[in-house]
Amino acid sequence: MKTGKLSNEVNLGFVKQRRLELGLSLQDMAGVLGFKNASTYMKYEEGSYAFKANHLPVLANKLECRIENFFEKRFAKIAKINKEVG
Repeated sequence: MKTGKLSNEVNLGFVKQRRLELGLSLQDMAGVLGFKNASTYMKYEEGSYAFKANHLPVLANKLECRIENFFEKRFAKIAKINKEVG
């Protein structure tokens, strides 16, 4: 089964902010996702690489949040558009 890429969907600012709030290093995050080094994870967090769907439960667990938190900004934008149209 192929896992879809979510780079344009995931709120990367939230991911970074939450990591910093919890005092987690780039290497901490790399390790939990199975990456060899921090620079690989950093490319995901900066948006150079796209987080995949199978990364989200792992990220949510490590960042002590819900998967939905990664998409709050997008949901707010959709709600605003729907309100303006409706």
